Amino acid sequence: MRTLDFTPLYRSAIGFDRLFNQMEQNLNNSNGGYPPYNIEQQDENHYRITMAVAGFSEAQMDISQHQNRLIVTGKRADADNNQEQRHYLYQGIAERDFERKFQLADHVKVVGASMENGLLHIELEREVPEEEKPRRIAINGQRLLGQEDSVVSHSAE
Repeated sequence: MRTLDFTPLYRSAIGFDRLFNQMEQNLNNSNGGYPPYNIEQQDENHYRITMAVAGFSEAQMDISQHQNRLIVTGKRADADNNQEQRHYLYQGIAERDFERKFQLADHVKVVGASMENGLLHIELEREVPEEEKPRRIAINGQRLLGQEDSVVSHSAE
């Protein structure tokens, strides 16, 4: 059994605690870690989930996002599941349906997805609204920096 320690990631990913907790829970789920995936941080606001989905076509994949939950589903066609006619000496390739759920941090949305060489790439972006972005506050001043223009225009009236 494979265990991963996400503790070092908590230090650099403030606000993404739920994402890492969900990843830890997913590792302990009954699906045995199928399909395997990577999560990479490309820069401060861009992330990528890469899933190994060999044997699945784009038509058999479904990606949906509802609020902060990302759900990736793969369903094989009935004709592909007809394995009674096959006689395997060894079967190491998992040919089964799956559903993988990810809990996304606030303001993270899916901006694109692509499949290449049996890998599904899901691009994520964090867009913090203007009202929630940090702002500078003047020390020993009564106005916020960047709002001098609006204060001056009111005093001219």
